[in-house]
Amino acid sequence: MYSSIVALAANTPGADGTLFQWSWFIFNKYSTLFLKATWVTLYVSLIGTILGFILGFAVGIINTVQIHKEDNIVKKILIRILKIIVVVYVEIFRDTPMIVQGMVIYYGLRQNDIMITSIIAGILVTTLNTGAYMGETVRAGIKSVDAGQEEGALAMGMSHFKAMLYIIVPQALKNVIPEMCNTFVNNLKMTSVLNVIGVSELFLMAKTAGGAYYKYFESYIVISIIYFVLCFVFNRIFAVVEKKLQGRSDYELATEFLDNE
Repeated sequence: MYSSIVALAANTPGADGTLFQWSWFIFNKYSTLFLKATWVTLYVSLIGTILGFILGFAVGIINTVQIHKEDNIVKKILIRILKIIVVVYVEIFRDTPMIVQGMVIYYGLRQNDIMITSIIAGILVTTLNTGAYMGETVRAGIKSVDAGQEEGALAMGMSHFKAMLYIIVPQALKNVIPEMCNTFVNNLKMTSVLNVIGVSELFLMAKTAGGAYYKYFESYIVISIIYFVLCFVFNRIFAVVEKKLQGRSDYELATEFLDNE
């Protein structure tokens, strides 16, 4: 994969080449590597965000489970243990840098004879990091739903799980999805720190390509443009999605029926 990096080109811009010329030359010469790195960046951030979103929902739901006096002792102990695990997990991943998490998880697992690949480790780190932040977002989204709806569901004989699944979560989802979209865009940029564990994302490819001609600045200019285009496009797409979730604003209240009453 890196064989083309070390090969020198005959038509280099030369010492007197401008910033634009060198940036275009690096992009053109190593376009295949940049394309593969862009795919890896999208792949890791997308899979990590989706899995982290699922994990975050589990964390958010566990955080909202209430312990009642009439619950049996086994249920009380189990819920308390789950809550402690969730709190510890959230605090660890919210209070440590993602780059450190990557180093600890990747080298920690390999040191214990778990031969995990850098890509899988990157997805795992992104998932755990996203889940910790999304857990708090989901908890806030669930709390934003009127408490009377869950009380009504419980009064009808529903369990907490069924009330969450059929009544609370669908409403909370509308409030949480915009934040998930923002998290995905943030993960696109944060994957750059995963170069420390060998993930072949954009930053690592820029560093490798720039090292061939000692033109690091020009190489980083290339990936800056790629990052900008990716984030700009996804931000525009997610803005449309968020607007759709908000529903139509040109509706009229059905007051005529009430007036006739």
